[in-house]
Amino acid sequence: MDSSEQITASLLHTERPESSLMARGDSPEKNVPAEENSPIEQVAATVSTTDDHTLPVLTFRMWVLGTLSCILLSFLNQFFWYRKEPLSITAISAQIAVVPLGHLMARTLTEKVFLKGTRWEFTLNPGPFNVKEHVLITIFANSGAGTVYAIHIVTAVNVFYKKNITFFVSLLVVLTTQILGFGWAGIFRRYLVEPAAMWWPVNMVQVSLFRALHEKEMGPKGGLSRNQFFLIAFICSFAYYAFPGYLFSMLTSLSWICWIFPKSVLAQQLGSGLYGLGLGVVGLDWSTVSSYLGSPLASPWFATANVAAGFVLVMYILTPIFYWFNVYKAKTFPIFSDELFSSTGQVYNITSIIDSDFHLDIGAYEKNGPLYLSTFFAMTYGVGFAALTATVAHVLLFHGREIWQLSASAFREKRMDVHTRLMSRYKQVPEWWFLSILAANIAATIFACEYYNDQLQLPWWGVLLACGIALFFTLPIGIITATTNQTPGLNIITEYIIGYIYPGRPVANICFKVYGYISMSQALTFLQDFKLGHYMKIPPRTMFMAQVLGTFIASLVYLGTAWWLMETIPDICETAFLSSDNPWTCPSDHVFYDASVIWGLIGPRRIFGDLGTYAAVNWFFLVGAIAPLLVWLATKAFPEQEWIRFINMPVLIGATGNMPPATAVNYTSWVIVGFISGFVIYRYRPGWYKQYNYVLSGALDAGLAFMAVLLYFCLGLQGISLNWWGNDLDGCPLASCPTGTGVSAAGCPAY
Repeated sequence: MDSSEQITASLLHTERPESSLMARGDSPEKNVPAEENSPIEQVAATVSTTDDHTLPVLTFRMWVLGTLSCILLSFLNQFFWYRKEPLSITAISAQIAVVPLGHLMARTLTEKVFLKGTRWEFTLNPGPFNVKEHVLITIFANSGAGTVYAIHIVTAVNVFYKKNITFFVSLLVVLTTQILGFGWAGIFRRYLVEPAAMWWPVNMVQVSLFRALHEKEMGPKGGLSRNQFFLIAFICSFAYYAFPGYLFSMLTSLSWICWIFPKSVLAQQLGSGLYGLGLGVVGLDWSTVSSYLGSPLASPWFATANVAAGFVLVMYILTPIFYWFNVYKAKTFPIFSDELFSSTGQVYNITSIIDSDFHLDIGAYEKNGPLYLSTFFAMTYGVGFAALTATVAHVLLFHGREIWQLSASAFREKRMDVHTRLMSRYKQVPEWWFLSILAANIAATIFACEYYNDQLQLPWWGVLLACGIALFFTLPIGIITATTNQTPGLNIITEYIIGYIYPGRPVANICFKVYGYISMSQALTFLQDFKLGHYMKIPPRTMFMAQVLGTFIASLVYLGTAWWLMETIPDICETAFLSSDNPWTCPSDHVFYDASVIWGLIGPRRIFGDLGTYAAVNWFFLVGAIAPLLVWLATKAFPEQEWIRFINMPVLIGATGNMPPATAVNYTSWVIVGFISGFVIYRYRPGWYKQYNYVLSGALDAGLAFMAVLLYFCLGLQGISLNWWGNDLDGCPLASCPTGTGVSAAGCPAY
């Protein structure tokens, strides 16, 4: 199979008819015929084509370790989320940590059978710790590994706006937004889980790790087994992170141009990895590489190349042109910033334009003048508009026929690859389970928004509209995610729509965004986990139960941790009152708050509409719709040019969607590592790639996470730090200076 097949396989592909093996209930042969195996090369090389359906799954070990993993990861991720360099501790950390605990419990727990002879018969120790219970523990951990986006609402209202939202209302919002996605996931399972072409690249890391931890294998002659390789890489990652994490934090962003030109604003704007364009910058820190874009080792090369092209287009072509031609008074503000400014370049006083009812005070706004954005911040909204229309156009053009065929054949017998065939022996989750959760959640959400409207501001019709948007976009964005490992966001379009319909109400805007955007995002998380269970042959109903319980537990722990931090840490998130070395700066919450001001309080009409400064940015909607059409026409006009089929406009255009809070160094480092892994090693050392690539990704994640937690609890809590030039992050103090004539800023030269 050549490399192009990994990305050009359609949703529908021709397989052999289901074999008679399943009728007998036997495991398939180990040498699966090529026409029955997955058409995706990475999946065929990574995922086992056998299944032992006799392994116990719902064990006492699974319940204990799964619940503890979910609680611990939820606490740690929310704890670190408010910090200057937010650390995301992935489920891989728990996946590693529970292995010795699982084996310990298998050796020490009693094998006595309780309630023997009854339908409730059970034992605490059904035998050796097995891979299927390990997968379920990891599904629990996955629930605690992703952020709970609705916490941003609580932080914005309580910390930034200085208003009140009660714990009970916060809990309602968190639970309903997290669980709402189950409904969309159930509706789109047949499109995003069962087709082999929907391969979810990120799952290859965990599948590789499960196999390395549970399958006995001999390493290649003169080489290492995957288990041995993982252990060595994990120890190296653990030991190395002591340098960027504590001893030499400048490794996070080596902005060497700033060192050569310490007094040049232009050079530092170009060379800063954290506050500028990041020209030539690199980060020798795995948290820098993977913190916003995920592991580059899990990204197929064509997706990495599209992200790189999009980053270069926006960061090194469009942004400099807009800035140095002073479009929208660009030189009055920093070239890269997520702050909101007045026309004079000063930070905008948001509290002065809010009235006592928590609405926009139009008179005060007109007195203060219009709100301005930095060049790059304005650009990110433009590319966000374009990425949205590009996603819809791309999926209709490249996958529309196949989606229709899947819909038409949904109730007829379908040919299956080996993994779908093996999973057909298990009872599927009935559609009505998902629909019941969906209906109950929508009802609870409407109740919360109507009964507590003084706190949430969102009317009932806003809830239904948000659900409609999530329903419409889950499939197209799911296809992009399942094939490229990149997810275009819905946050901008949800903010835009409600901002026009219901302006001047910031909390209504952010609630609408969370219900419209995060319910879709949660659906993709659930679908990703379903695909992981699909690969690992976990009974679907058991998966469903673990996901529901894990989501419920994670929601409680995330909110409880955030509430505790907001109550106990003085001036948390308020950078104006924090010292330069204080870690509690909440970068992602600042971006969320800024968006609530732009779209909710002031409204898109006064910024991007006929009353605003940035009306021309709306043309990006048209650009995004046309771009995939040009690629589609090019594939028809030049079918012999295979490289054209690799151009994915939603990924390319939306590449910088994580900026801010992500910075240039996150992208440059990610692209470099992705190129080495996905192109150089994949092409020239395919055996090494198959054997070790995804295992290496898991080892780097796990080593970093364990050392980061150790450093914080041993040194961070004690306030023990090292003050020397190697811990001066970035070293580009002039990168944020405005260059407009007559604009003054502290520590910056005058022009």
